[in-house]
Amino acid sequence: MDISVIIPLYNEAESLPELHQWIERVMLENHFTYEVLYVNDGSTDGSWEVIERLAKESPSVKGIKFRRNYGKSPALHCGFQRAQGDVVITMDADLQDSPDEIPELYRMIVEDGYDMVSGWKKKRYDPLTKTIPTKLFNATARKFSGVHLHDFNCGLKSYRNNVVKSLEIYSDMHRHIPYMVKIAGFNRIGEKPVQHQARKYGSTKFGLNRFVNGYLDLITLWFTARFGKKPMHFFGFWGSVMFLIGFIAFVYVLTMKMISIYAGDLRPLVTTSPFFYISLTAMILGTQLFLTGFLGELISRDSPGRNRYRIDKEI
Repeated sequence: MDISVIIPLYNEAESLPELHQWIERVMLENHFTYEVLYVNDGSTDGSWEVIERLAKESPSVKGIKFRRNYGKSPALHCGFQRAQGDVVITMDADLQDSPDEIPELYRMIVEDGYDMVSGWKKKRYDPLTKTIPTKLFNATARKFSGVHLHDFNCGLKSYRNNVVKSLEIYSDMHRHIPYMVKIAGFNRIGEKPVQHQARKYGSTKFGLNRFVNGYLDLITLWFTARFGKKPMHFFGFWGSVMFLIGFIAFVYVLTMKMISIYAGDLRPLVTTSPFFYISLTAMILGTQLFLTGFLGELISRDSPGRNRYRIDKEI
């Protein structure tokens, strides 16, 4: 099979028939063998009924229905695990991503040798309240990840099949898939300017809180990528540094006290010196950080999967 198209969706019943017709036209014109996998993320508007109808009309349609709304990341992860095509393409269901981009996204994987190609909505039909935070987020993501893309969160992407099988998309990490691809060891990551359509039906499902969450997830991903397998390298190092600072402060306080005793002056108390409290605090913090790293090492050896979702039905 040439292509698997994965479409996570939440309350997009109005757009699904038009989107599927568009995808089918592109696939037939280019003689692709394909499957379209719709992942219904707990929709309440009849989206699943539309998917069932499409599945009866077309053997290329497959569907997954979550029992409730879990989010885009579990939806993508579930789709990735079931994708059978040599090239996997993801897109949103709101008709803002154009299926006409599919042939070129496929070609860049098969002929140009990319592991992943990310869409870049160079001209966006979004309000400034969305575009400005997006630009700031993308700049930060480029700095942290070292992946030089203009649009990390574009839903329109293509991958080699073995790439998506290597990913575990959890929480809200779908915003950082290019970084996760790099962490997984796939370094040929390309970018393609794509058309961005104005939303035709419904309203956006994302609020401004996603940008705050995006930054937190980016920091988490950066930290786990560098220290997730060896947390002692981070916590143990800084724990040792803090403990050393505390020990030096302790030696200083003890030395000053011994000098006072030798001089016959017993009045100064060690508790009157600020170095006593520096010593006490630093040694406690150092010990706690070291123990945190040790516990992290034990946990990382046997950590369970992060994706926790229930599938209600599957076609």
